[in-house]
Amino acid sequence: MPAPADAPFDEKVFVAQMKFNEEMHKAGVLIASEGLSASAAGAHVVFKNGKSDVKDGPFTETKELIGGFYVLEVKSKDEAIAWARRYPGGMGNDDVMEIRPLTGADDIPAEFMKLIEKAAPTWSESFKKSS
Repeated sequence: MPAPADAPFDEKVFVAQMKFNEEMHKAGVLIASEGLSASAAGAHVVFKNGKSDVKDGPFTETKELIGGFYVLEVKSKDEAIAWARRYPGGMGNDDVMEIRPLTGADDIPAEFMKLIEKAAPTWSESFKKSS
C-alpha cells in the first residue's frame, strides 16, 4: 500500500534506513542502492508487434511500483534474506523486498555467450568480469 501523498516525513525512519545502508556498505555487501522517483516522472516504453510505444506516467493501472533497489554481493539467498529482514521499514508504506540473483555469464548458455561476444565485444568483457 503506497503512502498517502500528504504523509509526514518520518526523520527517525529515514535515519534508520540510512544507517542500514551504512551497515551494508561497511560489511562490504552493498554494490548499489538508489531510490526511484514517483512514476509521474517516468515513462513506460512498450514493445508490441515489432514497434515501440511510449506511455508517460503516472501509471495508475500499475498496482505495485518499485520505489528503489539494492544490489548486494552475498554468498547465498539466505544471506540476502537475512539482510532484507533487517530493513527498518518504510515511511508510511507496506514495503516488499523482492530478492533475485543477477544473471551472470555463467548463467547464459555458451552459444548465447558467443553471440554476445560477437555483437558486443567490449561490453561482454565487462559482463564476464562481473560474474
